[in-house]
Amino acid sequence: MKKFSDFKVGDKFFSTCSISEKELDEYLNFSRVKNAFLEDYGSKNTLVSGRAALSRIEGEFTRLNQIYGNHIVLIGIDGDPEWGNRCTRFLKPLHTDEVLKIQYTVSGKEEIDETYGKISIDFEGINQAEETVLISKKNLYRIKKEPPR
Repeated sequence: MKKFSDFKVGDKFFSTCSISEKELDEYLNFSRVKNAFLEDYGSKNTLVSGRAALSRIEGEFTRLNQIYGNHIVLIGIDGDPEWGNRCTRFLKPLHTDEVLKIQYTVSGKEEIDETYGKISIDFEGINQAEETVLISKKNLYRIKKEPPR
């Protein structure tokens, strides 16, 4: 696991994942999302909602060897000025059981106080056809400078 002082703007980390039909169903039940477009269950490779994909990507981030074990919490998502202060773009559909390759990039780092710092992480998800599925910029995390031992 990396300490706050070890993170550098431009650092990149990678992961892969997929979302099964069962996991998507559990997410939709938990989140109580009601969308007729997403209710085509039983068909092979159901469309994954954008929020479900973002949730998985964020969850995979917390499991990275460089992150896991730190006291870290999502504290917000700042918009990107180049995108009219929006933070996420969904560019291609993602379906259940498709492999999603994820790149995490440290896009900012700043001190908060003696105990905590803040890192900004950009997410990029790429499907198995090498197409960018989504980009999410400036996901902000408060991180303890000295992680527990």
